Amino acid sequence: MGSAAHRRGAPHGDLMFKIAKSNWDRTVLVCTKCSKKVDGGFGPKGKTPLLKALRAVLGKGRKAPVGVLPVKCLGVCPKNAVTIIDSRRPREWMIVPSNTPVAQIVTALDEHPVGRGTDERDHVRDALRPV
Repeated sequence: MGSAAHRRGAPHGDLMFKIAKSNWDRTVLVCTKCSKKVDGGFGPKGKTPLLKALRAVLGKGRKAPVGVLPVKCLGVCPKNAVTIIDSRRPREWMIVPSNTPVAQIVTALDEHPVGRGTDERDHVRDALRPV
């Protein structure tokens, strides 16, 4: 079967997998091709890439509350902007113009989608929350 670490993993059918834990509640995907095209474009001096600026605010690594990950081209390719996707709203991709304050981007990420009401996962999360 394999090593002891392999046997300690979580069962998945006939296979066993290791589990790496994180504190992430959600993931934000940032298009690296868009980021290269705007040549930085964020932060106080407008020279910081969006990925780095978001990680500075939201945290970095598995212990951060939000995972901010780079992805290859998402295919939108806006001019002077970067495409990002919030895992809580995968159907609504954000096109973020360069020089947008990072605090404004984080606020937009935290807001509920307009016209859709609350996400059903919020109801599940509220139901599971101890009283």
